[in-house]
Amino acid sequence: EGRVLYDRWCAGCHGETGAGDGEAAAWMLPRPRDFRPAVYQIRTTASGELPTDEDLARVIDEGMPGSAMPGWKSKLNRQQRDKVIVHLKSFSRFFGDTPPTPIDFGRPPASSAEGLAEGERVYRELECFKCHGDAGRGDGPSAPTMSDDWDFPIRPADLSEYWQFNGGSTVADIYRRLRTGLDGTPMPSFSDAIESEIITEEQLWRVAQYVRSLGPEDMPRVREVIRAPLVAGALPEGPDDTAWAEIESYYIPLAGQIIQQPRLFAPAVDGLWAQAVHDGERLVLRVRWHDPSFSPDSVWQDWLTLLGSTLTDADGPLPAVQGPDRLHVQFPVRLPDGLERPYFLGGDRKRPVAVWRWTSTPDRVETGTGTGLDAFTPAGEVLAHGARFDAGEWRIQFSRPLLAQDSAQSLTFVPGRTIPIGFLVADGSSGEGEMRGAVSAWYGIYLDVPTPVRAYVTPVLAMILTAAFGFTLVKRAQQRHRLGADHPGKGAS
Repeated sequence: EGRVLYDRWCAGCHGETGAGDGEAAAWMLPRPRDFRPAVYQIRTTASGELPTDEDLARVIDEGMPGSAMPGWKSKLNRQQRDKVIVHLKSFSRFFGDTPPTPIDFGRPPASSAEGLAEGERVYRELECFKCHGDAGRGDGPSAPTMSDDWDFPIRPADLSEYWQFNGGSTVADIYRRLRTGLDGTPMPSFSDAIESEIITEEQLWRVAQYVRSLGPEDMPRVREVIRAPLVAGALPEGPDDTAWAEIESYYIPLAGQIIQQPRLFAPAVDGLWAQAVHDGERLVLRVRWHDPSFSPDSVWQDWLTLLGSTLTDADGPLPAVQGPDRLHVQFPVRLPDGLERPYFLGGDRKRPVAVWRWTSTPDRVETGTGTGLDAFTPAGEVLAHGARFDAGEWRIQFSRPLLAQDSAQSLTFVPGRTIPIGFLVADGSSGEGEMRGAVSAWYGIYLDVPTPVRAYVTPVLAMILTAAFGFTLVKRAQQRHRLGADHPGKGAS
C-alpha cells in the first residue's frame, strides 16, 4: 500500500525509483530529494547519519517551506503516511534494523539583549554571513556560487524569513539545524565546533536566538487590504524616510508566474511588504522585498549560467545575460462597480490595467496601460519615485497626485474606496523579466477619509448635550454638520 500511495502522490517529483527525477523535478529549485543515498537535510541525528522515522514523519506531515514539498497530514492519514515511510526507506540499502540515535539537544538559555549581542558576535565569528549575509537576507559573498552535493544550484536561506525555514521556525528548530547541519547542502554541522571547544553549546543557542531575531517578532499575517492613513503633516520624502517606521506594513505573498509562457517555477522572490500614506492630495506607496543582488551584477553571471543548465527549458531557455531587477504595480484603469477585476496578469483588452513599471538599470519608472504581461502601452504620466538597495533589500517609493492626469490611461485614487492593486517582482540575476516574474493575486488599497463631523453628533450625544448645555448648542452643532454635508471640509472646521 505504501508503494501505491507513493506512486500516486510522490513519484511525480521524486521519481518512480526514488531518484529525485520525477517529471516535475526539472522545474524545481531546490530539487526533490533523491532517496537512494539516504542523505536527508532535516534530522535530529548527527551529520552523516540516517534520520529517525520521526524525522521522516515530520517532513511528510509538515512539508518543507521554501521548497515545492507540501505537507501531507491533511491529505493522508497517519497509517497511510507511515506506510509511505516504509516504502521510501526501501529505496536505500543504508536503512537497517537498528534505529538511529537522536542527539540530546538540551534546553535553551533565557533570551536577553546581552545574549542576542553574543549570538551576533558568534554568527560573525563562525562566518555565517559569508552565505547568509550581514542582515541574514541570503546575500553573502558565497551566495552566487552555491550548489548542493549533486551540483544543482541552491540558494542560502533568507534568515529574516523564518516562516520559510524547511526545518521549523522556533529557536529550538534553528538550534537543531545548527547542530545537525543540512546534509547534501553547503550548510555544515557545528557540533564539531562544540566538541573542539571552539564555541560552547550556550553560544550556539545564542546564535539560534539571534537568527530568530532577524525576522519580525510575529509571523506575517496576510491581509487583503493595504490601509493608507490620512496625514496632516509632511509625506515621506524617500524610501529611507524615518516616517515609514510609523506606518503599518502589509505582507503580500508572491508566486512564480506559471500561466503564460515563458513561465517561472522557481522564483527568487517569495513576498514583499507594502506601505501607503496620503494627505488628501498625493498618495505615497513604498514597496520593499529581499533580493540578494543589484541586477545586473557580474558576480552573479555564473549563477545564471548554472540555473540555465539546470532548470527545464520547456518554455525556452533562460536568458544568457542578466537583466535588471523589476517591480510592476498595477491598478484597474477604471474602478470596478462590483467584484469583477481585470485579469490579474497585466489585464486584458476588455479590462486594461494602469501599470507603474520600475527597473533597476536604468533606475527609472514607466507608466502606461497593460492588456496582458506582454502588451504594454506607455503613457505620459509623470510618477515621482526613489529607489534604494541595501544589504539584500530593495526599497522603492512612488508618489503621485490622487487625481489622474489622463483618466483614459490612469486611475484617480478615491479615498473611502477599496482599490484593487497587484504586483510583479523579477530578479534579473536569476534570468527573470517581464514575463518570468513572481506575481501576486489582486489585493486592495484603501485611502482613509477624514472622520465626518456627523459621526460625533449621535442621538445619544444630542441628549447629553441638551441636558448639559441646552437646546441652542445642539442646534448649532446640527447646523454645522449640515453645512459639512453640503460643503465638505467646512463642517470639520
